[in-house]
Amino acid sequence: MIKKRSFANKSKFIISYFTHFTAGILTVPLWYTLFRLQLYIHVYTMLYMLLFDITNAFSRVQLPYAIVGGYALALHGIIRATVDIDLVISLKLADFELAEKTLLNLSLKSRLPIRAQDLIKMRQEFIENRNLLAWSFVDYVNPSRQVDILIHKDLRKLKVETLSVSGNKIQVVTLEQLLQLKTEAGRPQDLIDIQNIKEKLREKK
Repeated sequence: MIKKRSFANKSKFIISYFTHFTAGILTVPLWYTLFRLQLYIHVYTMLYMLLFDITNAFSRVQLPYAIVGGYALALHGIIRATVDIDLVISLKLADFELAEKTLLNLSLKSRLPIRAQDLIKMRQEFIENRNLLAWSFVDYVNPSRQVDILIHKDLRKLKVETLSVSGNKIQVVTLEQLLQLKTEAGRPQDLIDIQNIKEKLREKK
């Protein structure tokens, strides 16, 4: 199920990314604060453009996807520092092969020496015996460019909506769906995210 809504003001996304890193800047020298801010602006810009590169590339090849994890929270206006982009696609060989090819065209290569066909064939083995929940890709020239494709979730079973960010249409799981995913995961950070999601949902009522 896909809903559409506008997210024309990207300031929420910027604030979400920087709040974690700029905490306490008044307690350090000004030169360090400026250096730190410049560094985070540089990193943020690269990650922001990577998000656009991936989502636009997937849209061009007509590969359905949805952003999940920290980026999804940030796109919904919830403060959350994150580096890698987490996304979900349909658990079909054709979709995984297309995702692999598309990411490779963006200079993103699999961290593991496996191909899409191997992953689909061995998926249950990876999840149950190796605790591998995501297929990770990285740009080895610029390691800050990282993408994880979740292999234990199927896009066809998730609720998705379309957000417009600076003119780019991005598919993101809904806040309600994020709440369910975070509840299932149950890690310490997820518990914090759950409280923030519930607060955001109350604000929307």
